[in-house]
Amino acid sequence: FVTIEDILNTFEGLTKHLFKHTLDIDLPDFPRMDYDEALRRYGSDKPDLRFDMEFVELNDVAQNQGFSVFDNSELVVGICAEGIADSYSNKDMKKLTEWMQRPQIGAKGLVYVKFLEDGSIKSTVGKFFDDDALRAWGEKFGAKAGDDIIFLSGEAEKTRKQLNEVRLEMGRRLGLMKEGDFKPLWVIDFPLLEWDEDSERFHAMHHPFTSPKKEDVSRMLNGDHETMKSLKADAYDLVINGAEIGGGSIRIHDRELQSKNFDLLGFTKEEAEER
Repeated sequence: FVTIEDILNTFEGLTKHLFKHTLDIDLPDFPRMDYDEALRRYGSDKPDLRFDMEFVELNDVAQNQGFSVFDNSELVVGICAEGIADSYSNKDMKKLTEWMQRPQIGAKGLVYVKFLEDGSIKSTVGKFFDDDALRAWGEKFGAKAGDDIIFLSGEAEKTRKQLNEVRLEMGRRLGLMKEGDFKPLWVIDFPLLEWDEDSERFHAMHHPFTSPKKEDVSRMLNGDHETMKSLKADAYDLVINGAEIGGGSIRIHDRELQSKNFDLLGFTKEEAEER
């Protein structure tokens, strides 16, 4: 059978050829990142790798300090914008806050800590945390004098998505997305199924014929409800500069496995046969 590795190698070669032929650009080998890692590091399954600003989680140093906003959040997470602490004014931060409070993003607000060039620290939560606590946060990011850390808190999935939008916006505002710079990435190991709380049913992450990874086949056939949430798919996306260029998967080629997948997706035997 054709493997994911065969497919990725083939399409990577074709993509490199197209870029060389049309733009005379030699692309490097494409790194690979699994879906969970992409969400943890960038809050997106199609991260733009032209600039850094990886997510850093702060639960261990920011929670249980008596600040209820953080203490009551599932996740406290942020990014570090290098070298802007002195030049990016409070007015600029206010504009960024207003931008992310729009309905399209839906964040309630942001917290920032500025590590100024003169060694002082300014923060929107400075009255709740002393400088030693704020420096501990900065150490998590590897922040230095002149850097600004920006973070959000709340429900984990929603907060990561919102911070992804902030990261991309900061990349645009700071001119970090350079024209002619192309950063390809394979995103792999997507979840096979998504559980929808409203409809109380599973949906296919990719499509109903996507195969689980080989090591998950027996778990899919014999596992319980929670097991189904952790199944991984033999699926992939090609991402360049934060845009999904293409994607695909290995199809299920076993009748019993396909029937089980239809069952999980809520199709009756009659509906599955008719479709």
